[in-house]
Amino acid sequence: MSQSQTTTNHDEIRKWAEERDGRPAVVRTKGEGGILRIDFGDPEEAFEPIEWDEFFRIFDENDLAFLYQAKTGDGQASRFNKFVERNQKR
Repeated sequence: MSQSQTTTNHDEIRKWAEERDGRPAVVRTKGEGGILRIDFGDPEEAFEPIEWDEFFRIFDENDLAFLYQAKTGDGQASRFNKFVERNQKR
């Protein structure tokens, strides 16, 4: 059984993403900032690549936490992640 973890630690988030060849990205919306994403593999058309500084600025301004899974049920590196409100329970 695999478990998910939640963090707001920038270094932990960046390390998790980079270990999986993930890059910071955003889907621009009409409002300020956008919807954060971690882009893996070939860049997705809707995703705009951004620098980690901008990524974490949006992350902090929106009071987000990073929910992620380190390993899958069979022990492989997992790419499961999502952004949740900091006060939201898993």
